[in-house]
Amino acid sequence: MILSIESSCDDSSIAITEIATRKLIYHKKISQEADHACYGGVVPELASRLHAVALPKLLGETKPWFDKLKAVAVTNQPGLGVTLLEGIAMAKTLAALQDIPLIPVHHLKGHIYSLFIEKPTRFPMLVLLISGGHTMVVRVESFEKMEILATSMDDSVGESFDKTAKMMDLGYPGGPIIEEMARQGDENRFDLPVPLRNSKLIAFSLSGLKNAVRLMIESLGGAEAMSRQDKRDLAASFQKAVKLHLLQKSKKIFKADPIKDFAIVGGASANLYIRSAYETLCDEFGKKLHVAPLQYCSDNAAMIGRYALDAYEQKRFIDPNEIDLVSTKKQQAGTLL
Repeated sequence: MILSIESSCDDSSIAITEIATRKLIYHKKISQEADHACYGGVVPELASRLHAVALPKLLGETKPWFDKLKAVAVTNQPGLGVTLLEGIAMAKTLAALQDIPLIPVHHLKGHIYSLFIEKPTRFPMLVLLISGGHTMVVRVESFEKMEILATSMDDSVGESFDKTAKMMDLGYPGGPIIEEMARQGDENRFDLPVPLRNSKLIAFSLSGLKNAVRLMIESLGGAEAMSRQDKRDLAASFQKAVKLHLLQKSKKIFKADPIKDFAIVGGASANLYIRSAYETLCDEFGKKLHVAPLQYCSDNAAMIGRYALDAYEQKRFIDPNEIDLVSTKKQQAGTLL
């Protein structure tokens, strides 16, 4: 079995995956959303302290499987440095004490592998990754070759949802709140700009849309002066603009790439409105849509463990004394994950 650890942001998670069957034997996650809600976003130092309490608690529940462990996997990049270190320290210690190999896992590759939890790996595939920190399309040809075709020039989808909710005093995390509000709103009431609509650039950008939302809120007298229906309509109009932006750039990629399998992963992929739009787009282009189960869209150790199964098969191990925290830099189109 492989024990996997995820602590890249504000979710403490540990999983146990059986190597031979891919079966998820144990998986649990402790969310910190309530602790960060009053700040309107994640506070790294607080998140680190909460991981230091939650991770040992979860690890204690996995002791019955310690004698069957063949490796330990841990997210080592990208993410918040102080929270990644909590998981890395635990993984290094466990690997040394149990005398088992250590597998470092790139967090974004983990999200891609959320599609294959308890399933066989299926490549090649085009993948739209939308989360709190990233927005990109990746061409995945194999375990080793994952090329970024398009990425965000500024804000990610998840970040823009959170900030829009914060500007309207709706709470945190913003993604689920905006989606729920939008269900009862008129998406055509506010004419918000679709980012890069007239640009041939295959990239994503949401800072301009976010600013347009801010100006609209100000024109309505501020969040405190807006009615509940104003907020519902603005949430729906914002969500529509994000959808149109994603679809417009995805169409350009679909036209140029013959791969028939397409997937959406990451925390923001839980948005059913966006999923529905991509079902229609995939039908139009003759592509098959794949999505991860809703419980595995946000950060979790099960996806880290699933990636680790393929890494274990290829013996992608690292000495526990050598694992390092790789600082996260903005991923550029044309580079490999």
